[in-house]
Amino acid sequence: MTLGAALIAVPVLAAPGGGDRNAVQTRAEVQTTATEMFAKLDANKDGKLDGSDRAAKRAEMQEKKFARLDADGDGSISKAEWDQHGADRAAKRGERRTEAGEAGKGKRHGIRGHHGKRGGHHGMMMGKADTDGDKAISQAEFQTAVLARFDAADANKDGQVTPEERKAQRGAWRAKRGAAPAAPAGE
Repeated sequence: MTLGAALIAVPVLAAPGGGDRNAVQTRAEVQTTATEMFAKLDANKDGKLDGSDRAAKRAEMQEKKFARLDADGDGSISKAEWDQHGADRAAKRGERRTEAGEAGKGKRHGIRGHHGKRGGHHGMMMGKADTDGDKAISQAEFQTAVLARFDAADANKDGQVTPEERKAQRGAWRAKRGAAPAAPAGE
């Protein structure tokens, strides 16, 4: 899941200012960000992204979550800590719903990109990026996949992707999947 998400997100994350969707992105910026992201995702630093990297990231995330739940740091989660976690989550959900209601957004989107399937786009992206079929993505394969996505979004082939080009690309993906286009902001 992590690898697929990374391949999908690189063009957005490459924007100057840490993912500003309103910024123009250059091919060079996207390539630099892809190199940085690959290094970050390659948990065991073996030069490829595969199941062992996903397992390492998953273990890291589980450790962080456990540490958040284990408020007193005693190595176990008490009933009181578990209950507090549930109360905190409920409070955050309530805040998000209130904010969404105030912003005029009545819909709840849930986890985007997963479309009801465990793993979301990972399998699709892994298959497309793994051009040699070895069940791993090399840095070259990663770069190629990311730059292909950039090139597909660069409608006028000027080496830059504008917010309008990104929006058009998302619309094309939605149309291809048969999804309804997103409603304009404020409706």
